[in-house]
Amino acid sequence: MNQELLTILDSIERDKGIKKEILIKAIESALISAARKKLGKHIIDIKVEFDQSTGDFKVFTPEGGEFSCDFGRISAQTAKQVIIQKIREAERDVVFEEYKGKVHDIASGSVHRFEKGMIIIDLGRAEGVLPRREIPHNEEYRQGDRIKALIMEVKKTPKGPEILLSRNNAGLVKRLYELEVPEIYEGIVEIKSVSREAGDRSKIAVYSKDDKVDPVGACVGMRGQRVKNIVRELGGEKIDIIRWSIDTGEFISSALSPAEISSIKIHESEKRAEVIVADDQLSLAIGKRGQNVRLAAKLTGWNIDIRSKSEMDKLSKVPIDEIEGVGPKMKKALIKAHFKTVGDISKSDIKGMTKVEGIGKKTAEKILASAKELLEKRVHEVRQEGSREKRKAREEEKQQQEEKEKQQQEEKEKEQKKDNS
Repeated sequence: MNQELLTILDSIERDKGIKKEILIKAIESALISAARKKLGKHIIDIKVEFDQSTGDFKVFTPEGGEFSCDFGRISAQTAKQVIIQKIREAERDVVFEEYKGKVHDIASGSVHRFEKGMIIIDLGRAEGVLPRREIPHNEEYRQGDRIKALIMEVKKTPKGPEILLSRNNAGLVKRLYELEVPEIYEGIVEIKSVSREAGDRSKIAVYSKDDKVDPVGACVGMRGQRVKNIVRELGGEKIDIIRWSIDTGEFISSALSPAEISSIKIHESEKRAEVIVADDQLSLAIGKRGQNVRLAAKLTGWNIDIRSKSEMDKLSKVPIDEIEGVGPKMKKALIKAHFKTVGDISKSDIKGMTKVEGIGKKTAEKILASAKELLEKRVHEVRQEGSREKRKAREEEKQQQEEKEKQQQEEKEKEQKKDNS
């Protein structure tokens, strides 16, 4: 019987990952509880000894005498409950430690149930919680669906470990690429940064430590198979793979793809980039509802101002005396330093402005901030005007088309009347 107990303890340790020492302590606690039930709750100094070679437990009273293990039905039931409770607690601790070490890794499971705006995922040994806010807007799930998600946090609760999952986090894209692309797993290709708007588009910047390995090609795969697998997993989300560069201008140009960039002015002190594009590339560079430039800014860590060539032509004519705080004396000093328009000032930085006679660091900061605010206002006005012109052109085109169709209909009716007569 005792050898059978040792076999059971080995089996539990192997299957559930609970150390034998913890199980032995659970049995010792159970025997002490059972002994107190028999002897009286006031008895404190009850000791238990376990022989690991034979599997025998011996219970000793405070006086040192060995206590009979015939505890009776109630005492045995108490011992059983204590053992079950201790094993459950130990199992929860094992699961907690296991998943705590997997934070920012991918967990796979199936949709178990829906509860208070959350999806409960069956992960096997534990349940994961996927809140609605962590699910892309274009994804819907039903009970039994298989799902992959990023482990964001693991908390200890009285009911066991609570595993918080996410399908929205940019880290999910990164981990999927690490699993899909061997070159990333092996450390040849490195993911420098990821920006994401879940359900719509992601941008990922990659770099190769080996000149012979193309990082973009490795991430795309043969016939695009690797990127297709990830796009499928993300429910059709578009992914732009960008080649990372130590050259900031080159990196920002790549990050704004598929738009073609005409020129870039880098302002290191403000970590701002002024990007000029051809008129027909402006909407592509900005993207739908500003998505492309927003993702590029997150990917690079730089503030990006995009202007079209025609906008810059109009803005270059804005005189500097329209900038708040620029009086006649300062205007004269700025013109002397070749700052004739707001566009000239916007291309400068604090270091360049402080070279102007009579302008210190604080004044330079105010002038640059005011110039930027004025430019943004004028850009907004120019773009609104452009939108109105485009809208007007579309309406005129539509009207011309309607008139053409009306004329064709009238001619058709005339032909029909002629045939009938």
